[in-house]
Amino acid sequence: MRIHWLQHVPFEGLGRIAGWAAENDCPVSGSRMFGGDALPPVSAFDLLIVMGGPMSANDEHVHRWLAGEKRFIAEVMDAGKQVLGICLGAQLIASCAGAGIRPNDDKEIGWFPVEKTSASEAAVAGRALAEKAVVFHWHGETFDIPAGAVHLARSSACENQAFAIGDRIIGLQYHLETTASSAEALIKHCRHELIDAPYIHSESQIRAGFANVAALRAEMDRLLDYFQAGHRKATAAA
Repeated sequence: MRIHWLQHVPFEGLGRIAGWAAENDCPVSGSRMFGGDALPPVSAFDLLIVMGGPMSANDEHVHRWLAGEKRFIAEVMDAGKQVLGICLGAQLIASCAGAGIRPNDDKEIGWFPVEKTSASEAAVAGRALAEKAVVFHWHGETFDIPAGAVHLARSSACENQAFAIGDRIIGLQYHLETTASSAEALIKHCRHELIDAPYIHSESQIRAGFANVAALRAEMDRLLDYFQAGHRKATAAA
């Protein structure tokens, strides 16, 4: 399964996704959107992964490359490709599907549980997620669930944590890819956001949460295994 990923800032990389790809012999290519990299033809990859970033999906007036990125994501979705969006990436997918992106009532930063919705059982993609898991968050905005999508997960701070469009497109507001080093990079570059608030953990609380990384890795791997199985099924049917 050929993976292409979209990067929005230098300090947010693939995290655990890179390790899974290497272990499963999946070639990886990427486009640094902030650096003006060219986007590949849709035929060049099997799974598109759209990563996070501190900007808003609505910030096209600030980051003019966002408009072209949205057109590309929409083209990939229309082509029937597999797509995974994480945090900003999920918001971009939702925006391409016509849903709104808006500030959440509370910023959510740190280690907080998410749980699957009852609606998730109606989606094949929902089976790739745990019933409940403590995951890593770093977001101030949220997406509305796109029309025709299935609402997969929620948390106490944020009702819309995950959605699926069909069985090939999944958006996650939270970060399953997080490793200790990727969390440290976020702390380094975004520590000004770590204020005293109900759903914001301190640096020490975030680091204490590194005990969750092994379980998070298993969740990330299970989701990527789901996409790989979908790719194999599509290849066999072709």
